[in-house]
Formats: sequence, structure tokens, C-alpha cells
Amino acid sequence: MTTSTESGLILPKYRRDPEGTHPALDDPGYKSTRLRHPKQPLVLLPHKLTEVTGPLLGPGRLGELDNDLTRQHAEEPQGQRILVHGKLLDGNGKPVPNSLVEIWQANAGGRYRHVWDNWPSPVDPNFTGVGRTITDAEGRYEFVTIKPGAYPWKNHDNAWRPAHIHFSVFGTAFTQRLVTQMYFPDDPLFFQDPIFNSVPDEKARQRMVSRFDMSRTMPEWALAFEFDIVLRGAEATPFENEEDEEEDE
Repeated sequence: MTTSTESGLILPKYRRDPEGTHPALDDPGYKSTRLRHPKQPLVLLPHKLTEVTGPLLGPGRLGELDNDLTRQHAEEPQGQRILVHGKLLDGNGKPVPNSLVEIWQANAGGRYRHVWDNWPSPVDPNFTGVGRTITDAEGRYEFVTIKPGAYPWKNHDNAWRPAHIHFSVFGTAFTQRLVTQMYFPDDPLFFQDPIFNSVPDEKARQRMVSRFDMSRTMPEWALAFEFDIVLRGAEATPFENEEDEEEDE
């Protein structure tokens, strides 16, 4: 849905997602949110021409191997190769084409290639853990990567994060960005993870869990997981940075 300003500028307008779809900005179980969430009421900053039209996030910004995290270095990374694929859909189930999708993740041992990650699991010199691609005309995306491992994070006693991949999706401009996490089926750590459980609605939580896809496995090469991302509506994927949008008229 769109709305027009007095100058004739067409701005996006979004429907409100069902209550319980997205995590609260301040979640008691996820302890670091108390340090990061806004302490004052949110202030609406209307989008104008600059926010709606630029910068462009098109195919010209992609490298040849950006969507294959297993071939970005001189040698192969350690771990189980996986193919992660799916569709980016709007609130009506229609595909969103030509949209930038980014991922970042830990390696097979559960370690990020980051200066602040220093738990004793080896850094893989052949795995950076970052990729990006553009959805095609049918809203489809695809990555080849390594299945990430679980890792400790000191949020509570014996706290371990379930294996997951971070996803970032963009609209037509940089300010139209949403972030979520993709999990793997039947992970035994779901029950004690406050980030996964910060999404109040059980059905919404399950929309963050990918589906094992035997039909897309690559023989003697990689397993496959399907993960569709729905931007709005009753089947919306839970996002980490949900804004308080006005309801559609």
C-alpha cells in the first residue's frame, strides 16, 4: 500500500502485523536488550525523497561469489555444506523481485570471524561467514554455505545459541531494511534460547525455522534447507527491528 504527499511523492505504507509476531524491544530474558532498547517514546521520522530513492542496492554491487560462502577463499571451509534457498514475499504472498538479501553467520564450530568473539573454538581461515544476493523475478534467492555450529554466549547459566543464520533484507532504499534469524529444524537448544523465545507467538516462532528440503539436496555435495521470508501480514516472518507502523486505512 502507498500514500502520497502534497508534493506528489509516493511513500510506502504498511499494514500492522498481528500482535505477538515480533519480539519486544526490551525482553527480560534477553539481558542485553536492557542496554540497547530506547528509553524514550519513539519519534516518527517521515520518509522524504532521499530516504525513498537512494542509495540503489542493485546487481552492480554484487561479486561473482557473494552468494557462495564456500568458494570465497583459496581452500574449502570446514563443515557440512548446505544450500539455503527460498522466496522473499510481500504480505499478499506475492514475490518481491530485485531485492538485496544479505546473510552472516558463525562457522561450523560456532565461531564468528570477529575480534570480540574469542571463545575457544577455532577460526576457519577459509570461511568469512558473510554473503549477499539479489532476488530474481520470482522473488527467489539462494546461498551455498556451511551449517553453523552452536556457541555459548553468557546470557544465563550454561547459555548456548541454537545454530542460526542472520538474514537482512532491503526494499528499494537503505532505510527499508529488516533483520531476522533462520534456525534449523528440531534444534535441541530452542527451549533455553531467549532470543528465539522472545517472539511471543508459537506459530510466529516456527516461521523462523527452515524446512529440510531433500528435493534440493546436491548429491555428494550439500544438504538443502528452504526458508521463505514474508515481509508483512498474518504470515509475517518475525523481525528484530520492527517499527511501530500506522495501520492501513
